[in-house]
Amino acid sequence: MKYYIKLLRPKDWAKNLFLFVPSFFAGSFFVPSKIGVLIEGFFAFCFFASSIYIINDYRDIEDDRKHPKKSKRPLASGKVKKNAAVIICILLIVIGTGLAYLSDHSFQFLFILGIYFFMNLAYSMGIKNIAILDILILAAGFVLRVKAGAIIAEVDTTDWLIVMTFLLSLFMAIAKRRDDMLLKLSTGTDMRKSMSGYNLDFLNTMLGLFSAILIVAYINYTVSPITMARLRTYRLYYSSLFVIAGVMRYLQITFVQKESGSPTEILYKDRFIQITLVLWILSIYTILYLRDVTIFKK
Repeated sequence: MKYYIKLLRPKDWAKNLFLFVPSFFAGSFFVPSKIGVLIEGFFAFCFFASSIYIINDYRDIEDDRKHPKKSKRPLASGKVKKNAAVIICILLIVIGTGLAYLSDHSFQFLFILGIYFFMNLAYSMGIKNIAILDILILAAGFVLRVKAGAIIAEVDTTDWLIVMTFLLSLFMAIAKRRDDMLLKLSTGTDMRKSMSGYNLDFLNTMLGLFSAILIVAYINYTVSPITMARLRTYRLYYSSLFVIAGVMRYLQITFVQKESGSPTEILYKDRFIQITLVLWILSIYTILYLRDVTIFKK
């Protein structure tokens, strides 16, 4: 059973928490009706994402067997049969579609979910072999999650929020490609066909560039007149400290420790990142949700 669970990659479901971001920043995260539909939407995305993971693993069985870590995946290792994987994939799509249909604004949500599915299907079928386009597709998936979360929670998203989501996901995707490049240099084997379009200098430059742009974009978002008027506070820029600390730690993991392979694994394992993330969430919560408490008005 553990191999069938591993086939779904539940650890990667953390990516779908981006659905909750719009309502959290809108100050309406704890409205009971919104939490319910967001949870339904979260699992709809999880099931669709898992179906994509299965399709991707099915197509990459031979390549994954050459990879030191991916060779242990259920399909590559032979622990799960191909026919069983196909049946599970179909069931996931059916259940995910049903959950999406039951949500508020089901047509719009299903439309975005469909774009996400077919975009990632195209990625699995060959786009992932095209350098630059592969990481752009990955980043676009996070933007779709944010847009979907805003639709079902009935909140608005600002341009800055979309831009920051895109930049953050690009930053993490580039770091992951850099890890693949280091693996290529150490083993002499291309683990991805798109790696022929990258080299270490290019990825190092892109990583430094997007980390700087990400920090500047976040600070600009927090001090934007539109943001301050919409959220009724000017204090949001206080949270920039934790964004800067998180980016610096991720760069340290990438350049010093050379362990930037999977963003979700870093999230689950790195204590510094976990503490920084919690403090960032607490700072946003305090600024947006406790602003009417007397002590925070001063």
